[in-house]
Amino acid sequence: MRKSSLLVVTIAVTGALTLSACGSRGAKTGSDNAGGTTKVVIGVDAPISGKLSALGLGIKNSADLATKKANKDNLVPGVTFSIEAKDDQANPTSGKQNATALVDMKDVVGVVGPLNSSVSQTMQKVFNDAKLTQVSPANTSPELSLGPDWGSSKFTRPYASYFRTATTDVVQGKYAAQYLFNEAKKTKVYVIDDKKTYGAGLAAIFQEEFKKLGGTVAGSDHINPDDKDFSAVATKVASSGADSVYYGGEYPEAGPLTDQIKKAGAKVPVMGGDGIYDPEFIKLSNNNSDGDLATSVGAPVEELSSAKTFVADYTAAGYKDAYSAYGGYSYDAAWSIIEAVKAAVEHNGGKVPSDLRTKVLAEMAKVNFSGVTGQVSFDQYGDTTNKQLTVYSVKGGEWKAVKSGTYNG
Repeated sequence: MRKSSLLVVTIAVTGALTLSACGSRGAKTGSDNAGGTTKVVIGVDAPISGKLSALGLGIKNSADLATKKANKDNLVPGVTFSIEAKDDQANPTSGKQNATALVDMKDVVGVVGPLNSSVSQTMQKVFNDAKLTQVSPANTSPELSLGPDWGSSKFTRPYASYFRTATTDVVQGKYAAQYLFNEAKKTKVYVIDDKKTYGAGLAAIFQEEFKKLGGTVAGSDHINPDDKDFSAVATKVASSGADSVYYGGEYPEAGPLTDQIKKAGAKVPVMGGDGIYDPEFIKLSNNNSDGDLATSVGAPVEELSSAKTFVADYTAAGYKDAYSAYGGYSYDAAWSIIEAVKAAVEHNGGKVPSDLRTKVLAEMAKVNFSGVTGQVSFDQYGDTTNKQLTVYSVKGGEWKAVKSGTYNG
């Protein structure tokens, strides 16, 4: 998400790890590891509190579940995994502070997160300077992996330590436009965003593709993320003659926004990206969101044969909060770090390298495994090679999958 075309969304899961080149503090390494265990920590950064906590807690719990599974299976002999979770409250400043704290923890070899692309922008350099692997299960902003000139097809990877298991808004925004125009048969859309990196970027990509397809943009506007009264923009939508609305942003504002748009007289579907794909969106809309649409990365976890064990294990673990939209992607993000640790140990004669953090980063580009969300591997930019997306619609007070597919544009 979150900062984040033909494609369909579903669930997302991301992980970022952290570890310094100095190895693990207080841990046994090399030949001294015999008969003991080395503590290896995977950092997690997400909004664990605040209005996006429903998503953040799913990220944290899913990464935790991955470490528990690795320990249970003794996946890396001599290594015990755990997580260190930091709460960024979806705030970029807090994210940067968390990144610095995780870098300073010598046991941290990689970090899963964050949720928001705007937060990731403040963390990337901190992790990269420390050669600490970051894997986001939810970031969708193209700039994070392709550089500032990605819109001109000039791709330059800014940070070698950055990876993600979620696909980007280039795919998500274009797919949404294609679905809305070609399949939902909507031709006149009103575009709104929250002025944040994720929302504004996603809305811009959607708008460009929608116009390219032959659609008309009836109007465009911005809202402030902390506002609750959207009556002014709702009135504009109602008077514009738009047959649909596209919103670039997240569910805390999207729910009240769609409610107020309908109450203003515009009985039209509101569509958004993975940032609104959460049950909280429906609650916040006062159940006035039937027919609204959202794209999300991947396919519904509940429908993936590859995710059956994850769903069962998550339930059995007794987590109080749901794994939410990014649970599967978060599990896979954490597991990618675990796989990199495994490879680093195997390539060191079965011993934990003293520079494990650096070795993990070197192994990440070669990670390739069958995960919760499908095959997990990364391209030369650190982006996931899995381009599957799903479109969801609110029906009877619940999100229902409408169409899943792989983007080939």
